[in-house]
Amino acid sequence: MKAEYINPFLESASIVLEQMVCVRPTTGELAIKDVKLADNYIWIQIGLNGQMQGDIVFGLHESVALKLVSAMMGGFTITEIDDMSKSAISELGNMISGNASTILFNQGVKVDITPPVVLQSSSHAGFTAKRALTIPLIMGGIGEMDIQVLIS
Repeated sequence: MKAEYINPFLESASIVLEQMVCVRPTTGELAIKDVKLADNYIWIQIGLNGQMQGDIVFGLHESVALKLVSAMMGGFTITEIDDMSKSAISELGNMISGNASTILFNQGVKVDITPPVVLQSSSHAGFTAKRALTIPLIMGGIGEMDIQVLIS
């Protein structure tokens, strides 16, 4: 697992979050940890195919997701994780991953992304704990979103 795999996703996330929610995130400490789904969290899983194989998983607490969706909706307060909220969070992950795949392509790495899958429960079938390169994005006034790169 190479640390440079995460940089296009960090760059893209900073651009997308600044455009969509008017927040310039800062990065926390890079770490390798086991990714396990936890209750009260939203997880956006996007598969990578091509010269990079694996997944990108964005993880954020439900309260952070609600703040992000509210900001994406122009400040309209969203109070529950419903289908619209899941769709908005899913699209945020899709935009970050799409922009990152363009950055990778410009660096000579061809990669395709799969449609995002929103996971909300620690008992979600189809996801097992995996080791990942992880970095938190700290969004002032909103909270943190972890970017987890699971590349083989």
